[in-house]
Amino acid sequence: MSPTFFARVAADADAAKRVAALLAETLDAYGAAVAAIEGERNWTVEAHFVREPDRAMVTGLVRVAAGDEAAAAIEFGTLEPKDWTSASRAALAPVRVGRFVLHGRHDREAVLPNEIGIEIEAALAFGTGHHGTTQGCLRAIERTTRRRRPRRILDIGTGTGVLAIAAARVFRRPVVAGDVDPVAVETARANARANRAGAFVRILQAEGTNAPSIRAGAPYDLVLANIVLGPLKLLAKPVARLLAPRATVVLSGLLPDQANAALAAWRAMGLKLARRDTLEGWVTLTLVR
Repeated sequence: MSPTFFARVAADADAAKRVAALLAETLDAYGAAVAAIEGERNWTVEAHFVREPDRAMVTGLVRVAAGDEAAAAIEFGTLEPKDWTSASRAALAPVRVGRFVLHGRHDREAVLPNEIGIEIEAALAFGTGHHGTTQGCLRAIERTTRRRRPRRILDIGTGTGVLAIAAARVFRRPVVAGDVDPVAVETARANARANRAGAFVRILQAEGTNAPSIRAGAPYDLVLANIVLGPLKLLAKPVARLLAPRATVVLSGLLPDQANAALAAWRAMGLKLARRDTLEGWVTLTLVR
């Protein structure tokens, strides 16, 4: 591991774009990576180098693109070597939600005998358990175990498959999970196999409920949808057709000022609010038919 050198300067938006363009064009041969980062007032341009840069040359380029004041304000520095693998593992410490423990491969030993361990590595699909929306849904699944045992479960927008896996592990019932992203589908399938849930979880590439296999699996007693407001509103009508009597629907991916809009769409389909939880600035709605 070797240090990384950087140059940083703030400027208004137009000047920052000129600086970033000129630095990127000129310094590419020097192994530099340049980014212009939008701020509330000024933008910041950062250039990172694998070798210590020629400061006079960098300053001259900034002067050409943005003037003397910007050139005089350049900050040069060094980022010390860091073990990014260890750092990322530390950031993804095990998450406990009720009986569920979401963890990476490196934390298998953290799962106690009476807990349900779900191993999810950081991937290109959403859902390691560290986000407030995922934890909100897991809490809702945990509460459902105290009331009834759903016979059929649907997870829409499954991402890494974490919610589908959690439901399969705790209920030991069939789960149909769909996602429009093929990368998410492959990730979720691999995670289901790794977590000994493959026999219960069927993962499909699907947008909403449009897959015949999803419709064929109805009626569902539990539906999980951790996505965003727009799709959640659009899903209300097609999902309502697939619900069993007394079904539970868990919705997340909502900011506090979006929750009522989602709730209105589902109330129009005959569902009522059973619980509203806010965790880390995100709202999870539990609805019942």
